[in-house]
Amino acid sequence: MNDNRSETPMDPEKLPQEPATILVVDDTPANLSLMTGLLRDIYKVKAAIDGEKALRIAQAQPAPDLILLDIMMPGMDGYEVCRQLKADPATRDIPVIFLTAKSGVEDEKMGLDLGAVDYITKPISPPIVMARVRNHLILKASADFLRNKADFLEREVVKRTAEVTAIQDVTIHAMASLAETRDSDTGNHIRRTQYYVKALALKLREQPRFAAQLDERYVSMLFKSAPLHDIGKVGIPDRILLKPGKLTAEEFELMKTHTTLGRDAIHAAERQLGMPVDFLRLAKEIAYSHQEKWDGSGYPEGLQGEAIPLSARMMALADVYDALISRRVYKQGMSHEQAMAIIREGRGKHFDPDMVDAFLVIHEEFRAIAQRYVDTDSDLEAKRQYLERLQSA
Repeated sequence: MNDNRSETPMDPEKLPQEPATILVVDDTPANLSLMTGLLRDIYKVKAAIDGEKALRIAQAQPAPDLILLDIMMPGMDGYEVCRQLKADPATRDIPVIFLTAKSGVEDEKMGLDLGAVDYITKPISPPIVMARVRNHLILKASADFLRNKADFLEREVVKRTAEVTAIQDVTIHAMASLAETRDSDTGNHIRRTQYYVKALALKLREQPRFAAQLDERYVSMLFKSAPLHDIGKVGIPDRILLKPGKLTAEEFELMKTHTTLGRDAIHAAERQLGMPVDFLRLAKEIAYSHQEKWDGSGYPEGLQGEAIPLSARMMALADVYDALISRRVYKQGMSHEQAMAIIREGRGKHFDPDMVDAFLVIHEEFRAIAQRYVDTDSDLEAKRQYLERLQSA
């Protein structure tokens, strides 16, 4: 049976105890024999007669748990061996004890500065050597446990973050799909407007006016929140939302409330959570203010200029472009060039002038997005049949 539970690192005192492996490095065979004889009844012992071999053994798996290292060796001395051990991520955490005839204070200081955990001078005292080896192995086991636990916690944070992100994405798409089922737009409208606002944001952040706000996190949240711009349409009566002809003035006033309904629905969801949620902040801005116009002639509040949230200004342009070029159940779409001309005409009126300028630079990206997620005949036919069933219900 598969067990998908995370494996929590266990306290070293609770793990099965295997003998630790100690690497002894000394160019004198007699010293190697002495140390091997002293340690082998308790530990696994490996031996190296020079620095090069010591490094090869230390880098192999399984790595030694501790290294007893002589300093005065021909070729590569102990100091250089220690320096290379500590420079290699694979071996830097192996504790090194210098075991040497060099007894000067400066020698000891140099060894400790290189990263050794202890410094024992010859001739050795076997009980002292054994006690220090044992103590440093205990310290290493504790350090390994803490390091493994930190790695485990980091993996758990990454995992939980991914889960939260997935829940956010699913929630947004579920809510957006709910709104889409009651609208004449197809689901491709949601995808197209997502990519339009992202492309526009990436271009705008090249300008000092927008660069500080349009960081990676903001653009990511904008992309995720964009599908909720028309979520409030779920609260508009079918007789208005599904009406194929032009709305009366009274009907249009009721249609305009979809912005407030959308903002309030998202706010209610946020209130249920008991705290503000960053990705819903942009969703509320977009749902409530994407019908505002730069010159103040939009709704629901008649906001003007930069009083309109940045996210809503970008969505306004993206939404209008898509409405112009897209085929709907009840109409044919305009050409890309015709849509460009209308948006250019809306510069400083409907739209933020800088956003229009950015759009005109990257308009081919908008065209490519529209072509990538174009509504097919089958998409429109399925939508038409669905709307007919709603109207006759």
